[in-house]
Amino acid sequence: MEYLTRIVAFALEEDTALGDITSELTVPAERRVRGTLLAKGDGVISGLSVVREVFRQLDETVHLEPLLHDGDRVTRGDRIGTITGNARSVLKGERVALNFLQRLSGVATATARYVEAVAGTNARIIDTRKTTPGVRLLEKAAVRHGGGHNHRFGLGDGILIKDNHLAAIGGPDRIAAAVRAARHGAPHTLRVEVEVTSLDELEQALAVRPDTILLDNMSPDEMREAVRRTASRALLEASGGITLETVRDVAQTGVNLISVGALTHSSRALDISLELDMSGES
Repeated sequence: MEYLTRIVAFALEEDTALGDITSELTVPAERRVRGTLLAKGDGVISGLSVVREVFRQLDETVHLEPLLHDGDRVTRGDRIGTITGNARSVLKGERVALNFLQRLSGVATATARYVEAVAGTNARIIDTRKTTPGVRLLEKAAVRHGGGHNHRFGLGDGILIKDNHLAAIGGPDRIAAAVRAARHGAPHTLRVEVEVTSLDELEQALAVRPDTILLDNMSPDEMREAVRRTASRALLEASGGITLETVRDVAQTGVNLISVGALTHSSRALDISLELDMSGES
């Protein structure tokens, strides 16, 4: 897709605008190599399509043979795929390809851990817009590969009235005013969500019936009471400081959605290497 083409092209320009002087000076021009992508930790793979695009742009004769698929689990030592082709091309694209693969697999891995932590509850793990600028679509795909779900992709595909919107509106009736205005002006296909920080604000929101209510930084006891009061009249999303250690307690309150910004803003890259066969191909 055009988006992927642009992102990869920019990454390659950033790393190779002046060429790969080391490979050009030391590696024979016609040398071919075979390399193996190896997992050096346990996790979930995401980003193989990006690896393929990196080498397509550099040298279409370089071939990626995936041994796994995005969304597959790996353990340390697992072979993810093989790469064969011109040595200079493989070396030139190695770091860009691995940067994407490690980063996106890290997001997928973190997501899978949260999804596992809430297994058996009715809660779904969702992402946020706290993504790396420029690669949001890739990171959100990685969330899906990890078993999570996507919230909004941007500001235009859903209405989420947050605390700063309410502060900008002002007035004691700001929650109701904001929801009514959104309902009046939005296409009927867009869901309306509003953030609340207390049970009193929850009652104000329920009075105007948004589709979803975001419970911001509430305690588990407050969330349980919010679930009781809402009685399925709206979806409830929990958000704010939720960690892997606390997410199951949150899920067990009965909320429908749990948004975790850390999936994309703080996930640790999955360690993956490209190991070349020292004997080479030619």
